[in-house]
Amino acid sequence: MVEQKNPDLTSAQSEVPAGTGRPAPLYTNAQRKRRDESVWTLVQGILAPVQFLVFLCSLSLVARYLVTGDGELAAEYSILMKTLILYLIMVTGSIWEKAVFDEWLFARPFFWEDMFSMAVLALHTAYLVMLFAGFGTVEQRLYVALAAYATYVINAGQFLWKLRMARLQGTQPMAVTA
Repeated sequence: MVEQKNPDLTSAQSEVPAGTGRPAPLYTNAQRKRRDESVWTLVQGILAPVQFLVFLCSLSLVARYLVTGDGELAAEYSILMKTLILYLIMVTGSIWEKAVFDEWLFARPFFWEDMFSMAVLALHTAYLVMLFAGFGTVEQRLYVALAAYATYVINAGQFLWKLRMARLQGTQPMAVTA
């Protein structure tokens, strides 16, 4: 049996309204209400800055090791912590998308952010595989971690941009949606 989605939960509003010259809102009124009432919105709001702080600490520990050769274990543990928080925020983020858009991932308003998140996950996971399988030198593993961190920064920027757009759109009157 094929699951039919509730039409109220679809992301069709992300199409550009004809003749308006501006993009459609990220959320329908119903989606905005679900977003605002969901505990997962709060969870994401807490995890995102925590992840960023762990990222900053880890980045400094990785840089310290690469520059001085000191603190290998601290750098590796910090990458593990960053990766665990990333996995946690991805799982809770997919639950949030399901609650708001009725899609576990790749809801239209966040499609490209989710796509780029897959690259972030792949690079963090590559680091884990290298670490636990003993592939590469410490420096090679840390360079993979730095590549993962670079993609993370881009992805975080994508989400901050969407947050800004949602806030700006929240100050404008929304069109009535079905």
